[in-house]
Amino acid sequence: MRKSLSFYLVGALLLSGCAMIPKYERPVAPVASHYPGVTATNASAAAALSWTNYFADERLKQLIGLALTNNNDFQVAVLNVEQSRAQYRITWSASLPTVNASGSYQKSHANGATSDQWNASLGSTAYEVDLFGRVHSLNRQALEQYFATVEGKRSAQVSLVAEVATEYFTLRQTEEQIALAKQTLQTVQDSYALNKATFDAGASSELDLRTAEGQVQTAKINLLSYERDRDQAENYLVLLIGQPMPTNLPLARSFNDTNLLADIPAGLPSELLQQRPDILEAEHTLKAANANIGAARAAFFPTITMTASVGSTSAEFEKLFGGGTGVWSFSPQITLPIFTAGQNLASLDSAKVSKRIDVQNYLKAIETAFREVADALVASRSYTQQIGEESLLVTAQQRRFELANLRYRQGDDSYLNVLSAQQDLYNAQQDLLQDRFRQLSGQISLYKALGGGWN
Repeated sequence: MRKSLSFYLVGALLLSGCAMIPKYERPVAPVASHYPGVTATNASAAAALSWTNYFADERLKQLIGLALTNNNDFQVAVLNVEQSRAQYRITWSASLPTVNASGSYQKSHANGATSDQWNASLGSTAYEVDLFGRVHSLNRQALEQYFATVEGKRSAQVSLVAEVATEYFTLRQTEEQIALAKQTLQTVQDSYALNKATFDAGASSELDLRTAEGQVQTAKINLLSYERDRDQAENYLVLLIGQPMPTNLPLARSFNDTNLLADIPAGLPSELLQQRPDILEAEHTLKAANANIGAARAAFFPTITMTASVGSTSAEFEKLFGGGTGVWSFSPQITLPIFTAGQNLASLDSAKVSKRIDVQNYLKAIETAFREVADALVASRSYTQQIGEESLLVTAQQRRFELANLRYRQGDDSYLNVLSAQQDLYNAQQDLLQDRFRQLSGQISLYKALGGGWN
């Protein structure tokens, strides 16, 4: 019996440090090797390009800096990292023995005699010897969970940078729309004044007068609408930056500046696995689930804990640390699971299913990222071409309005043609502004989708 026990203990020591964690293999990415319509080239510029270098507008960059400092949601993500780091340290501390010092004094009286007893000791309580890797597996799980929160923070930063930039250009678009609406209002007010004068002189009909008056009212309504949109966009931007809008911000660059954003290559889908924080977060979560299987496997094996102490005891305090007062104790304990009513097996099955769930979440994160990049690439190409066509349309409608207005003033045409030309010009100008915003928004989405914005 003693020989068998010795053989078992030797075997257990040989297994010491052997983890029960399954070998991790990264799932195969369920996406194509390159993006649709893009030449396959290696390029990791998006993740390496800091947002401070991607955005050229100094006003926007100051707002992003404020958001990263003050935004409540982002600060929660930062605190989650700190909490996860502390939790990992707690778990890791279980792999080392705890040493405690203690002292006691007892005074007792029995059979007419009084006695004193002094004790001092230094010891470790219930330290688990990690022969089968249970503690190691739990440490690895906690470490991967910590890594996941780090990537979660980076993902939150990417989203926040993109959201601030998009809302900033939303605000800039509304400001451009207000400027255009004011310009249009001035034009139709001039037309109304001319119609009023000719109507009062009996040289034009009331229909032309009321048509011009309707244009004025429509322009005023449009102006009020865009001013409301501007105020709401600024309110949301204030929420994102976490403080009132500063009054000393740099001047904004022109909304039509073609160099507001840096150019970035799309690269390869395989690079997303190392660039997108949300994909890395999903993978670390998967690795944590993989490590949990190791802990569940180790639960089938014996648990060995040790309690030990060394100290001294004496009836007199002055002799407490003198010769002949030393005491020690060593108490190993082994717990072998014999009957757990299937609990350990169920825990192992649950851990394996959790890993399969995290595999699917990881694959979904990759597929979502691939689609976001592909959609952003399509939008970027499409709006670049569309803006060129819209610019030509605005030029044509501007010339049409000028000719229609000239013919009306010369008495060669009706005011209805002026109205039609003016409305078409205004619509084309508004469409150009909207497409410019969509182009900028698409480029920001591409930068975000490629994993840029957190360096």
